[in-house]
Amino acid sequence: MKEITILSGKGGTGKTSITAALASLVQNTVFVDADVDAADLHIIFQPENREIHVFDAAWIASIDTDLCTNCGLCKEHCRFDAIGYKMDGGLEIDPFACEGCRLCERICPAQAITSKRSTNNHWYVSDTRFGPLVHAKMGPGEENSGKLVTQIRKSAREIAVGMNADFIVNDGPPGIGCAAIASITGTDAIVLVTEPSKSGFHDVLRLVELIQSFDIPMYALINKFDINLEITAQMEQFFASSKVKLMGKIPFSKELVYSMVERKTILEYNQNSEIGLILSDLWKIIAKMESKIEQ
Repeated sequence: MKEITILSGKGGTGKTSITAALASLVQNTVFVDADVDAADLHIIFQPENREIHVFDAAWIASIDTDLCTNCGLCKEHCRFDAIGYKMDGGLEIDPFACEGCRLCERICPAQAITSKRSTNNHWYVSDTRFGPLVHAKMGPGEENSGKLVTQIRKSAREIAVGMNADFIVNDGPPGIGCAAIASITGTDAIVLVTEPSKSGFHDVLRLVELIQSFDIPMYALINKFDINLEITAQMEQFFASSKVKLMGKIPFSKELVYSMVERKTILEYNQNSEIGLILSDLWKIIAKMESKIEQ
């Protein structure tokens, strides 16, 4: 079994569209939407949920006004200035400023402060026309997306082992934050999807540096390469000097846009598309790699 993670340095490069297109090429595969902060792979996959789980996120503190003596000790020691006085003189906690450290709960002499986990996050195991999909949905402003990525990847591996799958394909998050790191660890290969723009080039530089620290094989794919041939040439030089194998360059295509509108992969929309041929060659190379995953 081999686990592949598809990443991008920034949003909007076409990472999810590429992941969906690969779904039309692979067999016996478990898919993961690891972009839990802004999941959208389900729009194309149109899953039917068969398992729904609550993910316990950050701690949320609250003050029982009946027990509170307004001593102000919690406000004095809150490093995040999350505690203040209301118009009526009582203390209150700003849930958007609170970091969930629970110090106020521990030092309150009246034991008027309690904390509970946020339950505004869920993850799902679903059936799709491409195979099982493990995905999630986080509420606005919620935390611990890295832990949620780890949770759904763990579930995907259990499913993959149970069905003797050949592949796990992760649609990773953009950037280099906690969620991206959680989607990188332990994978067999990374596919970098980028675009020839200044911001795209800048962000892929950071992403390559991050992945190199994990010593994981990298493959690059330049999407919409013909919108800026000068930056495309610079990217090709960078990938060559960084020993990142450039697997292909995909031209800008309105067909890809039309396929997304119809909630189809590009191969479902047009089986003979140029993009489909490029991705077919990409997948043949990745599929031949050795696996790091212990059965």
